[in-house]
Amino acid sequence: MIDLYTWPTPNGHKVHIMLEECKLEYRVHAVDIGAGEQFKPEFLALSPNNKIPAMVDQQGPDGKPFVLAESGAMLFYLASKTGKFLPKDMKKRWQVMQWMMTQMGHVGPMLGQAHHFLGYAPEKIEYAMNRYKNEANRLYGVLDRQLAKSEWLACDEYTIADMATMPWLRAPERQGVNIDDYPNVKRWRDKIAARPAVAKAVQVLADRRRQGPHTDKEREVLFGTAQYAKR
Repeated sequence: MIDLYTWPTPNGHKVHIMLEECKLEYRVHAVDIGAGEQFKPEFLALSPNNKIPAMVDQQGPDGKPFVLAESGAMLFYLASKTGKFLPKDMKKRWQVMQWMMTQMGHVGPMLGQAHHFLGYAPEKIEYAMNRYKNEANRLYGVLDRQLAKSEWLACDEYTIADMATMPWLRAPERQGVNIDDYPNVKRWRDKIAARPAVAKAVQVLADRRRQGPHTDKEREVLFGTAQYAKR
């Protein structure tokens, strides 16, 4: 049994997808990041960087509970634990590593900034909006060129690189992107979305997803000084 501490964000969905694809038994513990639950001591004990998701594998490598944070690390761990979605072939494995690093170092951070400055920032800063909209489109172009050569992102099979990247591309309009400009990305994204495990995974805590604008308290927790308080 895996205890998963999560919220319905792209980084949360990465791990939801892997757990569903591997048919692993897991319990969901909601961490409401708008309410500041990520700053509670009991969550910080699992995720020192106060970011979701985090997990406790009750049957870790030595048969004892094993705690792990950071969504990318969690995908590699689950792939190692199950022997699934991470090729044994050395070339393919390192291609997966390459595209996982692309997601973690570029796709996630840059598209997250696009979400912020285009949708959440209290000030409409033209320079920032243009910068991250342009970077989002550049990254979609990188992925589109790769997917013109390959059915899947990293190699010729579905891997954790696909699971890690796809959740960030579910709402391109929030990033200033017209998905029709990137037909290979669209084909790949829609194919993944149609997988039964993925369709189930993106519904995890979907009923808790905020509808409409954040409250003042939520904005302070997510984007204000609460992030920087000494703990």
